[in-house]
Amino acid sequence: MTKPNIVIIMTDQQRADVSVREGFPLDTTPFLDSLAAEGIWFNRAYTTMPACLPARVSMLTGRYPSATRARTNHNKDDAFFEADLYEVMRKQGYRTALCGKNHSHVEAEQMDYCFSMAHHGGFGDDRTKDELAFDEYLAGLRMRVAEEAAPFGPEVQCPFRAVSAATNWIDEVRVEPDPFFLWLSFPEPHNPYQVPEPYFSMFPPESLPPTLSDASALDVKGFKYQWLRNIGETAFPDYAEQLIQARSNYFGMLRLIDDQIKRLFDYLDNYGLRENTIVIFLSDHGDYAGEYGLMRKGAELPEVLVRIPFFVLGPQIVGSEIPHSAHITTADVMPTLCEAIGTDIPRGVQGRSLWPLLTGKKYPEFEFDSAYIEHGFGGLHYDADDDFDPYEDGLSDGIGFDELNGWSQSGTMRAIRRGDWKLIFDMQERGQLYNLADDPVELVNLFDNPDYSDIRSDMLAALLGWTLRAQDPLPHPRRRYKFKSDKQNYWTPYR
Repeated sequence: MTKPNIVIIMTDQQRADVSVREGFPLDTTPFLDSLAAEGIWFNRAYTTMPACLPARVSMLTGRYPSATRARTNHNKDDAFFEADLYEVMRKQGYRTALCGKNHSHVEAEQMDYCFSMAHHGGFGDDRTKDELAFDEYLAGLRMRVAEEAAPFGPEVQCPFRAVSAATNWIDEVRVEPDPFFLWLSFPEPHNPYQVPEPYFSMFPPESLPPTLSDASALDVKGFKYQWLRNIGETAFPDYAEQLIQARSNYFGMLRLIDDQIKRLFDYLDNYGLRENTIVIFLSDHGDYAGEYGLMRKGAELPEVLVRIPFFVLGPQIVGSEIPHSAHITTADVMPTLCEAIGTDIPRGVQGRSLWPLLTGKKYPEFEFDSAYIEHGFGGLHYDADDDFDPYEDGLSDGIGFDELNGWSQSGTMRAIRRGDWKLIFDMQERGQLYNLADDPVELVNLFDNPDYSDIRSDMLAALLGWTLRAQDPLPHPRRRYKFKSDKQNYWTPYR
């Protein structure tokens, strides 16, 4: 039997709820919405950690950041695992490629082709004059918000160039008997928030729906959220004014990405590749996108950062126009693809195969009744009283700031989503409990409310179970003991 081609399409920092299929009033991703309805889409999909490198390493290894040891954007060399997706695919006879943003542990020499891009554009000497000019423009924005339309057409934007590189590579390998594995990874809609016409004018600031919260919520959310606003205003005194244009640009960037993904699918259709290609679409994490008076990411584990868009379509996958009820994470990608191509899940993988869910087969529903998320590089939380100079940790007046810093990433936090409920707990035994149906931006903490003590107890027990399951199983016992695991990495039996 011919093995399917595999394409993983990843965006960077795409909030899950800003699409029509999620009830958002602006039509930011019409083509992606149509693809999601053609396949299986999940509205309870989560990143393993709302930071780029940890989430990407998790996707490629099927392991949580606490196990990979890549818990910040600066720990790629510490990634710990037995095998990742690129190794698995190569061993199964796949041609492999990356087109776009990497920011993981993998290196170009581990794949057949690599076209690398980042938030300041491309690399190398083969860029055109216009591409070089655009990349200089991106760098000059210093990760902030463009107040005017980018003075270049869509053809020099990163999504266009990444899709072009991908289709050019597929042109070379599609005539060969080997299947292909492609990670198409867009640096957008991550900041710098910029977009050319016609996208710049598609969602003008005056037409935007209001956010569910504003800067007044910072008093409720606490120090780490307040610190993000503080360093943003220190770097950019007009931070509050930038937020409105940033949201407008952010939605325009989504439509630009949507058009480029349609361009990729037109190519796949033209060459008859879709019927034998599994496509997974997801993001590494979300963006505040104006919530709490913030942009970007950083503080804690709110839904706007941890819930991600996620859908799958392709051969054997049974489509549905309504979202699947399962709770899943980025760690589930790797074992799912292992089962899809008929190979064993490597040792140390902690995610679970979604293949039965995608193909309409029986599966233990309780296995997917919750999702688990991690945050923090450990130690104590930094607070306002600490003698820790922000200018030594990514802050520059009038130039920029890094929202992933010692303050926002310190300590250890874990969260669990189950149904309408969300529990967040940290190493100092401070808890947060929210009913997401009533409180989608998590402003009413019910953790200490005695009326919800039974729910709190149930959620704490579930979180403890997840924390134990997320303990690194590597290395396995070296002598007599035989490690027992389910072939799909399930923890609950079929019932």
